[in-house]
Amino acid sequence: MKKLFILFIAAGLTISGCRKIEVDGPTTVATTNPASGNENVVLEGRISENRTLKAQYTYKLRGLVYVTNGAILTIEPGTKVVGETGKNGGLIITRSSKIIAEGTVDKPIVFTSEAPTPQRGDWAGVVILGNAPTNASFNGVQGVGEIEGGINNSDGLGLYGTPASQQQNPADNSGVLKYVRIEYAGYAFLPDKEINGLTLGGVGNQTVIDYVQVSYANDDSFEWFGGTVNCKHLISFRTLDDDFDTDNGFAGRVQFGIALRDSAIADISKSEAFESDNDANGSSLLPQTAAVFSNMTILGPRVTSNSIGNSLFLAAAQIRRNSSISIFNSIIAGWPQGLLIDASKGIPTDLNITGTTPSLFVQNTIIAGCKDAVVYAASTTAATGATTASIKSWFTTGTNANAILTNNEEAGLTAPFNYGSPDFNPAANSPAATGATFTQSRLSGFQSVAYKGACAPADTWWKAWTKY
Repeated sequence: MKKLFILFIAAGLTISGCRKIEVDGPTTVATTNPASGNENVVLEGRISENRTLKAQYTYKLRGLVYVTNGAILTIEPGTKVVGETGKNGGLIITRSSKIIAEGTVDKPIVFTSEAPTPQRGDWAGVVILGNAPTNASFNGVQGVGEIEGGINNSDGLGLYGTPASQQQNPADNSGVLKYVRIEYAGYAFLPDKEINGLTLGGVGNQTVIDYVQVSYANDDSFEWFGGTVNCKHLISFRTLDDDFDTDNGFAGRVQFGIALRDSAIADISKSEAFESDNDANGSSLLPQTAAVFSNMTILGPRVTSNSIGNSLFLAAAQIRRNSSISIFNSIIAGWPQGLLIDASKGIPTDLNITGTTPSLFVQNTIIAGCKDAVVYAASTTAATGATTASIKSWFTTGTNANAILTNNEEAGLTAPFNYGSPDFNPAANSPAATGATFTQSRLSGFQSVAYKGACAPADTWWKAWTKY
């Protein structure tokens, strides 16, 4: 595309007070505020060459902005990027392109609403698409998926993965997100086809996702569609639907995650912390969804045993449709249901527990203050003989080293349900302060720590760069 050089001169300014911007099609528009010396830049269309967003400016996403053509978008620490309200502003990193958004504790990068009184759903969100394996298919091509939310176009900029007939690349690299906050994002393009706070489609394990907080999302906070990316230090705060949603063969490792729900806010589709499917049909397609989560602190709407919260909350973890995710060394507290093994659609999920080669594990995990700690939903077409009693017996068997506690307080966390100033750390005498183990083969590559849940006593990783 022919490059244009456009010079924007505000009325009353001399030429020396202007900025020259290289534009590839309708990509950027600049406006200058001479009184403050700050420049606000509108981004729209496509970014097809390497570009750096500077911390001294505020950048506005107008509509869906695509980083394409293998370009690298670098964002300096402390940069603020806003989504234009009413325009469904969003940032899409397409396959083979990269984002390098590496903030710091004292200078996090913030994606947020431009509204003076922001609301969930003010803008679309951040979407990263890679070439790593997935069990999705698009137009008959196995291994390639179309990301949800109306993002795809005639140029295929909303596709993720690699055709199964070609060489797969689990080590694909889409860049870095570190010390990043994403606030007030998400919208429903169609029912069950929404854009989330952070959407990861086919993202490979050379990508770095570390210290990311998603707050007030209008759908899920984090959703993975296939891929192998490993993530650490994730926080989901007061989202609408699910906190950690896994689909289409996601097989990465996630360690140190926090979810804190707003007891009044839940989605009509039923809200959970973990929602996991192999695919929408519960099929045997490979790669199977087999992500491993460890050291998660998952806090639901039931602050006390007498509080109910929104009736649309379902379970802390609904593992269904032949998913084979595993959860280790974690804390689940304050949900209507703690662990829901749902075999009602597709290949019964409980076969991943009871089969000759088990692939679904929940170990060294505390479930506290849940009305029903462990629940089973049976298949109506392929009965396996499992019941809620048998699944609960599996959960509580000695080798799994799990615990069911009656009240949230028994977990011994400092102030986990304080929305304005939460404290997720366990007290020194908490049952979560010790007892974590990392000998299970699925925990290879995880950081070995002594504590269950996301935090050690007196931990600070979830402070300073975050906002509650």
